[in-house]
Amino acid sequence: MPFIPHTEQQVRHMLDTIGANKIEDLFDEIPASLKNHSIEGVPSGLTEMEVGRLMRERAAQDGVALCFAGGGAYEHHIPAAVWEIATRGEFYSAYTPYQAEASQGTLQLIYEYQSMMASLTGMDVSNASLYDGASGLAEAVLMAVRGNRKSKSKRILMPRSVNPRYRDTTKTIVTNQGITLEAMDFDVESGQLDVSSLPSEPGDFAALVIAQPNYFGVLENVDALVDWAHSHGALVIAVVNPTSLALLKAPGQWGSKGADIVCGDGQPLGIPMSSGGPFFGFLCATSALVRQMPGRIVGRTVDTQGRNGFTLTLQAREQHIRRSKATSNICTNQGLMVTAATIYMSLMGPEGLRNVATQSYKNTQQLVSALCEINGVQQRFNGPFFHESVLQLPIPASQAIDKLLNANVLAGIDLSRAYDDLNNCLLVCVTETKTDADIEKFKQALVEIL
Repeated sequence: MPFIPHTEQQVRHMLDTIGANKIEDLFDEIPASLKNHSIEGVPSGLTEMEVGRLMRERAAQDGVALCFAGGGAYEHHIPAAVWEIATRGEFYSAYTPYQAEASQGTLQLIYEYQSMMASLTGMDVSNASLYDGASGLAEAVLMAVRGNRKSKSKRILMPRSVNPRYRDTTKTIVTNQGITLEAMDFDVESGQLDVSSLPSEPGDFAALVIAQPNYFGVLENVDALVDWAHSHGALVIAVVNPTSLALLKAPGQWGSKGADIVCGDGQPLGIPMSSGGPFFGFLCATSALVRQMPGRIVGRTVDTQGRNGFTLTLQAREQHIRRSKATSNICTNQGLMVTAATIYMSLMGPEGLRNVATQSYKNTQQLVSALCEINGVQQRFNGPFFHESVLQLPIPASQAIDKLLNANVLAGIDLSRAYDDLNNCLLVCVTETKTDADIEKFKQALVEIL
């Protein structure tokens, strides 16, 4: 079925009315040299039956292997009720109109989401979400440069232990705005940022980025890092895994004053991995920075009859219609993903989230201990970790990943692709979904290939 509903007769009538011979005449101001008559790599159209079969084949590729890969995408159990509710028509096909207050149900859900994220991160405010964690970090950097009144610098201290994809995305978005990302190295033994190695006089910089846990799964000494940054007049941007916050200290409680901005990816909160997406980014901050926060913010009020009502607040309309006036050019929130995450958090509650985080931590400890019993396998960093860890193998990590996949084990991430100094290093992850038998299968498969 075509997406354009007009018949040939209707099209002909419209063209005759405006005095055009054919539709192409409407675009005759475009030079012929700029027109592409075909797009390479795009296959011809398929029938509904063929598309259905293709999608089933693609879907079958997911969930076959035991997944021990993380690095920003995590396989957690999602209660069946989450997507049964999220895919109801009221949520699944809803879109917040420009007169947003007409969608009270959507606004209330976003308000509840913001409340949950502010509570989880220990911050004052949250926005309605962003595209993903990587763009969330970029927005946090822009926000810090605008909001740091004590600094005139556009320097951001960016540890190499932050997710490489986050760093690449941030660089792409902020570099042409005159912002410099200055790399900070990690300690080769612990995998942490070494607070004692930080310069006593680093010069003027707008913000320090702290990942907790970092890309290697290692936990940073966040209190010392936050206090160091604040003592030098810089803001602190925390990049966090929301699941870990069920166990770890909230960023709003780091150091003597807490982090200033918190961002990350909400994918662990009820979003399936789905071959790489979609995800959603979260962004929280102190109330002092709320005017610099991009995206939508929903507030609660009462009408003239005392009934609760929800409305977009603290933003000018230019935020959504005029790029030159906006705090961000990326203002669309991931509404459906936020819906699922809000349902997930409400179903799990604090105790459920804590159980997920605790079991993930215990399973990772168990896997690392089991694999390190294999000759030639050792833990790369000695710093404390949450549910990911780096293993040094006696063979290239890419080779191990390929061979283990034949045993239906997705072993992890080859760190040499992003870090030249981490050859033969494999980043492994374990969540609450793995059993003792799963961990033993990984171990025996690795023993066989080694």
